[in-house]
Amino acid sequence: MAILVDPPRWPAHGTVWAHLVSDASLEELHAFARAAAVPPRAFDLDHYDVPAERLPELVAAGAEPVSARELLTRLRRSGLRVRGADRPAVRARRRRDDLARRWASLAHESDPSAWAALGASLLARWTEPHRRYHDDAHLADVLEHLEVLAAAGATVTRAVVLAAWFHDAVYDGAPGADEERSADLADGWLADHLPADERAEVVRLVRLTATHAPAAGDVAGAALCDADLAILASSPTRYRRYAAAVRAEYHHVPEPQFRAGRAEVLRALLAHAPLFATPQGRARWEDAARRNVTAELERLAGD
Repeated sequence: MAILVDPPRWPAHGTVWAHLVSDASLEELHAFARAAAVPPRAFDLDHYDVPAERLPELVAAGAEPVSARELLTRLRRSGLRVRGADRPAVRARRRRDDLARRWASLAHESDPSAWAALGASLLARWTEPHRRYHDDAHLADVLEHLEVLAAAGATVTRAVVLAAWFHDAVYDGAPGADEERSADLADGWLADHLPADERAEVVRLVRLTATHAPAAGDVAGAALCDADLAILASSPTRYRRYAAAVRAEYHHVPEPQFRAGRAEVLRALLAHAPLFATPQGRARWEDAARRNVTAELERLAGD
């Protein structure tokens, strides 16, 4: 049993990246990653992506440096390798399993079976076939971004996390109406599971995602809106995939009308000064998000 790391060769985010794997079990790999403070979001089905600058400390912690060929050979031999053709299905299954675990781990005062059934009903909504961007992958991203903010010192309450679960629970491509119906859904579905004041806070936060404009001092609203908008700060390649997925959700809208509407949304976001409401979000995402949104506006105007 060994933890293996190959030479960093894959460029992204201003550095080069290596693969960290186990030749025995994912449990061993996850335990090593936790001990070495490798973030969970770096895991990609059968390996962790780790930046070059972290290799010396990972090797010092016990990772064995090997060639890329040897790493792949030993990963295949272990049975842990996920083939390229299988990755989309495996990724989707593991994401849904992880979301189910996240829901179950939320503190609640209700019957566990009733709570699990509520979570299953929510996940069924997030995996509706018409969704292209506002799907369970988006939900997972928002929850992970909330964890990033919390780790950096932002206040993330249970109400904020539950609002993330409900914020696009209704998604029919009707801005404003979708958020209102999602808020109503949260109000009804959580009635038997939360105190009234906390349920009201969840409902308020869900409605806030229609504008992403929390008031000054709205710590909870700031955290939720920043986590929801963090996709704007992704790599240029991923941002283009995000923009394409949004376009696919509005496939029924003629191109000229879509461009006009999308540009209006993007200009409204850029008008937020700052775009991210938490200090942690601004430090981590503001500059990249403004570059990406500005670049999309230029493409919409010029393509």
